[in-house]
Amino acid sequence: TCFNVEDQGMKWSEKERIAYSVSTPPGEKKDTTLPFPSSYSPEYVETSWYPWWEKEGFFTPEINDRLPHAVNRSFSMCIPPPNVTGTLHLGHALTVAIEDALVRWRRMQGYKVVWVPGCDHAGIATQTVVERRLFRERGKRRQDLSREEFLKEVWTWKKEKGEEIYHQLRKLGASLDWSRACFTMDPGFSSAVTEAFVRLCDSGLIYRSEGLVNWSCALESAISDIEVDSKQLSGRTLLSVPGYQNRVEFGTMVTFSYPIDGQDGEVAVSTTRPETMLGDVAIAVHPEDPRYQAIHGKQCRHPFADRLLPIITDTLVDMELGTGAVKVTPAHDHTDFLLSQRHSLPRLTVIGGDGTMTPLCGQWLEGVKRFDAREQVIDALTEKMLFRGKRDHAMSLPVCSRSGDVIEPLLKKQWFVRCGEMAQRAIQAVDEGQLEIIPHFYNKTWCSWLSNISDWCISRQLWWGHQIPAYRVTLSDSTDTQEELWVWGRSEEEARERAAGKYGVTADAITLTQDPDVLDTWFSSGLFPFAMLGWPQQTSDLRQFYPNTILETGSDLIFFWVARMVMLGTELTGQLPFKQVLLHSLVRDKHGRKMSKSLGNVIDPLDVISGISLEVHTRSDLSSLRKDFPKGIPECGTDALRFALCSYKAQGEDISLSVSQVLSCRHFCNKMWQTVRFTLGYPAAPLNELTSPLNSMDQWVCSRLYSTVLQCEQGFERYELHSVTAALHSFWLHSLCDIYLECIKPVLSQDSGAGEEKQVVRAVLYHCVSVSLALLSPFMPFLTEELWQRLYLLKGEGGDSAGASLCLQPYPQSSQLAHWHFPQEEADFTLVQEVVRVARSLRAQCGMTKEKPDMWAVCSPSQAQILVHFGPAVRTLGRITKLHLHCPQGAGSLSFPLAPPPPKGSAVGVVDHSCQLHLNVQGGVNVSKLSLQLSQRREKLLSKLEQSLSRTRVPNYLQKVPERVRIETENKVRYKNWEVGA
Repeated sequence: TCFNVEDQGMKWSEKERIAYSVSTPPGEKKDTTLPFPSSYSPEYVETSWYPWWEKEGFFTPEINDRLPHAVNRSFSMCIPPPNVTGTLHLGHALTVAIEDALVRWRRMQGYKVVWVPGCDHAGIATQTVVERRLFRERGKRRQDLSREEFLKEVWTWKKEKGEEIYHQLRKLGASLDWSRACFTMDPGFSSAVTEAFVRLCDSGLIYRSEGLVNWSCALESAISDIEVDSKQLSGRTLLSVPGYQNRVEFGTMVTFSYPIDGQDGEVAVSTTRPETMLGDVAIAVHPEDPRYQAIHGKQCRHPFADRLLPIITDTLVDMELGTGAVKVTPAHDHTDFLLSQRHSLPRLTVIGGDGTMTPLCGQWLEGVKRFDAREQVIDALTEKMLFRGKRDHAMSLPVCSRSGDVIEPLLKKQWFVRCGEMAQRAIQAVDEGQLEIIPHFYNKTWCSWLSNISDWCISRQLWWGHQIPAYRVTLSDSTDTQEELWVWGRSEEEARERAAGKYGVTADAITLTQDPDVLDTWFSSGLFPFAMLGWPQQTSDLRQFYPNTILETGSDLIFFWVARMVMLGTELTGQLPFKQVLLHSLVRDKHGRKMSKSLGNVIDPLDVISGISLEVHTRSDLSSLRKDFPKGIPECGTDALRFALCSYKAQGEDISLSVSQVLSCRHFCNKMWQTVRFTLGYPAAPLNELTSPLNSMDQWVCSRLYSTVLQCEQGFERYELHSVTAALHSFWLHSLCDIYLECIKPVLSQDSGAGEEKQVVRAVLYHCVSVSLALLSPFMPFLTEELWQRLYLLKGEGGDSAGASLCLQPYPQSSQLAHWHFPQEEADFTLVQEVVRVARSLRAQCGMTKEKPDMWAVCSPSQAQILVHFGPAVRTLGRITKLHLHCPQGAGSLSFPLAPPPPKGSAVGVVDHSCQLHLNVQGGVNVSKLSLQLSQRREKLLSKLEQSLSRTRVPNYLQKVPERVRIETENKVRYKNWEVGA
């Protein structure tokens, strides 16, 4: 397959994908004694390794007992359980990339690691998917089946589709312990949910009450506050609403009047929801509003119902909003519900759960859909000459995030969780440092949200989910049919015993009816950190791995999931469920837009891994991708995708991912492949066994490797994976390939002589490559395993398989490499790099790119000493035949002779304020052309110098500008002055 990819104005032309065949039985170790392919192929590399890792049990905590470097510490974490209905998107891929990097790092450090996979039953989403399938294939609705028959259909669907998400997680290389995988509807997990409900009821934290809930008429179910999106409208707006053929008008304020009973006059009220006026039971005004002082205590007559509406006073009324008089509809508005409690007002439900008007509205509206009824009510008010106008009104419209339906506040008897005390403990845990949220700027958000939390409605009017273990009690000799009697229990038998004891009757005198509702999906997922380990049973896993070490998840789940886990975990186990919370940002497309099917910009990570031709794809949800990638997405591979995702700063601003970044990482994978291929051509003894001393370049690259290991340690400990990947990329690509490999190729290519030197550079090269592969393993598990196996072909089959994989090797430690740290060599080499850069620039300016000329370095004695020390590297990297050293201030203590000044008329390149390079351009060089180029360059430098100087002339420069910035500016000015002078 050939891909031509255009992205961000750049083009790549990828060679034909080279397919290598490898015949490995499932679960068997891949044969790496086969010839090393000449080109990197992600598909070839990523074949076979995962089934072998899984079969060998490398991802279980029990493997720790077989590790020589095991430490007496554990690391536990749960994956945010994806919906059983879903497929992976890039948000999942980011989560897996970050979490697996942390897990693999700790496992290589010798920790006993458990990372538990799981899947959420996703009550609303799953039921919706199965209902659609049922109607599409059999023309039946859910209500045409019994509950048991419908649930059988859901389980059948789950068995068919439920494993897809696990397959995708394996494809991403997630080193999860599959022997501990749990599904939130599994029997064990369901028992934990029941236990949690019963305990919370017993402690009074769960109660049943009539209250207003957020109701989705499309779902015919309540949803929680945080599943409600607020759509901001600036004025009149037409919106599509599920169940309506035509768009519905929102963002307007309707004013109409209620006639005052028994006297002339009227009270005008304003509302954005005129259809609810059928449920009005009062009119409220502010007690200090001068416009209504004379009518306090009066009554108005409802124009469509034979009832009087009292005019009440309350300070909750906003005198500035609308007319200052408020219609009170307690069954359909949260503020009005509060007013009804204060003033003992009735509550009339005029909109049903299906979104149609109830019989209380009268025959003319009964059964009419709520937004159709809106227009009919306005027409009827107009007919009665009570309509007073309509105007644009900015408003916040509550919309169901699940269905896109406009939320209807409805009065329902539901089960609620008291959140106040649990929320305060969650705030206290963060304030006192018991729970760390990373990044810390989320602390303020955490405390603010939990300080204003309301009780949580956990009833959902669904069939798929955990049916609430509460039972309505009917006593055989009771005549009161109005009062509801409820008990709860771990089983119906236990509930019956509780009811008998509570109401002082025999068990035979009781009839129990289980609540048909199910629990909110977030209730069960809130138990995940401990239920996955066997709670409420005191299992060995629970004792060993709870509390979890850390929770890593997207920042958008801080309230949906994280806060609830903290509240429920602390209440039910007496401990915080984890010690740290690591939140990563959201993944957006390269234009910064949220990924959504409606925009057609959702990128399936498997399409990035395996490649996809959009020319043959006709899916409408790929419309935006076709614009960005008209020829398709090239095969990048899992390792490149993971490395690219971890290269972004995940804690902070949202991530705008471009496939070009992933492709760049794929090119890095190819660089690694070719480097190891080169290395395998030069077998070597271990570096520690050498007796010959290291030269300057060997010391430098070993020291760079030590510094890289140190950066990796620090980055991992701070959870700053982007700094780890940056350090590894820089070392392999620049320090190892661009510099060290180029310096040693002349040595390795010699046919004879330099035997000891060859032996040293081979050992150093092996050392650098093998340590780097171990450092990269948490990010690129497939490629590093393939390359490491070829570096270390293990002999025999009788040994312990735990040592046969890179993923179980010790992670490199800076303390073990400290003897290879040469800080002075690293510091000195920065001069060499600048000299090489300037030398290449001079050769290019003078049109001598194919030549290896002599050059002169005019520098200080200390710089001359460094350039002599790294002489071979300077000549090789700068493509210089000989570098003549001249020190204007004299040789000082130098032990080698200096050259005379450079020839006059030489081209000059400035390294820094005390070092210049000179290239003799006489003969074969167009001096006039070169002079013009240098003159133009000088003009540009003068302009930049003036810009830098102008910044220092601003008023109060010394007071306003930080010292660090002033020093940087002064250095730039000094450097540009030297360039201009040169």
